[in-house]
Amino acid sequence: MTDPITFDDLVGVMTKGIKPRSEWRVGAEHEKFGFDKSTLRRPTYDGPNGILAMLTGLQRFGWSPVEEAGHVIALERRNADGYAASISLEPGGQFELSGAPLKDIHEICAETGQHLMEVKMVADELNLGFLGAGFDPMWRREDVPVMPKGRYDIMRAYMPKKGNLGLDMMLRTCTIQANLDFDSEADMVAKFRTSLALQPIGTALFACSPFTEGRPNGFLSARANVWTDTDPDRTGMLNFVFQDGFGFETYANYALDVPMYFAKRGDRYIDASGQSFRDFMDGKLPALPGERPTLKDWGDHLTTLFPEVRLKQYLEMRGSDGGPWSRICGLPALWTGIFYDAPSLAAAWDLCKDWDIEDHERLRRDVTRLGLRAEVAGRSVRDIAVDMVAIARQGLKNRARFSGGMVDERGYLSELEDIADTGVTPAERLLDLYHGEWQGDVSRMYRDFAY
Repeated sequence: MTDPITFDDLVGVMTKGIKPRSEWRVGAEHEKFGFDKSTLRRPTYDGPNGILAMLTGLQRFGWSPVEEAGHVIALERRNADGYAASISLEPGGQFELSGAPLKDIHEICAETGQHLMEVKMVADELNLGFLGAGFDPMWRREDVPVMPKGRYDIMRAYMPKKGNLGLDMMLRTCTIQANLDFDSEADMVAKFRTSLALQPIGTALFACSPFTEGRPNGFLSARANVWTDTDPDRTGMLNFVFQDGFGFETYANYALDVPMYFAKRGDRYIDASGQSFRDFMDGKLPALPGERPTLKDWGDHLTTLFPEVRLKQYLEMRGSDGGPWSRICGLPALWTGIFYDAPSLAAAWDLCKDWDIEDHERLRRDVTRLGLRAEVAGRSVRDIAVDMVAIARQGLKNRARFSGGMVDERGYLSELEDIADTGVTPAERLLDLYHGEWQGDVSRMYRDFAY
């Protein structure tokens, strides 16, 4: 029998992420909504043109199925370097690519392009399409099929106890995410603080969810608004990150105090919703009396924390709406330019180092409605976004990672530069189409903006 894990073991899970600059990589993730081209409805799991049929069809491209309780719930594929990418299902069947950790944005864009090509080939055979947006533009919660994944049943029952919009988060949102490395605890802290403070600027740049159930919803990022009323125990701006003494141990203590969702035993999810991981450490978890957690339990628990920036063995940028594939490449380019060039990281911190906790919280809420027109500490978000993208651009220039055509990574920022320079978010461009060319018909979004 192995010894019980200790607090130091919990911290060690995160410190294992420390790696030298020479080994730093970048990961990109994105989610997208599937829809039936005839009805625009979200696909069910089963059926001739359902999500399972998509997962089955994609296996021709070398993807291997991952099963849970007899259901295929994900696919995995390793690249030539041995790193794995996965395709997984969000609760409402949102299709997610969790890309492999790659060397540069050129590789990320190639991976994304290959994935979307494979998805389109299979989807066309099934009369399906896929749309990038932050919030489902047409369908109600009750219209969205639920995927057969055990953890989601537990989350769906628990979410309404903690906030009003948790089920919307599960069923009606999509995001783009970037994952980046650190080389020390001090480096992690600097990157965590900078990216957490600037995450609302990213939210504004990527805002792409102005519609709910076929009509304008009053937000530019309805997805970001959902996160303000999902579950205060596990979301938000993590004020403690900005306090003196923050480090791996602080984050581990925070995670210990976030109520659990579940513990997994084999294929079975044990409902531990609302229970304490600290009690689990003491063998006093009501759901599994007498049992103590494994490091796998701890790793699972860390995935149920949903702050705007999340720490695992890397830092996850979680503040951006889903969108077209050009912006899927843009998000990791933005944060890579800031994170992986020391002068750029320092310059980005200078943009936000004087903001206080009230600034962080107010800005997070304001950008959901105002986007780049929001203000913080006497400056417009648009002006900060212009500076932020320029800092990232310089960082990518300094990185000097070239493609086969001897082009560096700066080109992936071009769409973000345009958004920042014009001050017009993607959501506002969608609203202009809605009130103009589309004549109030949101269904046009599926025709004009599908992958």
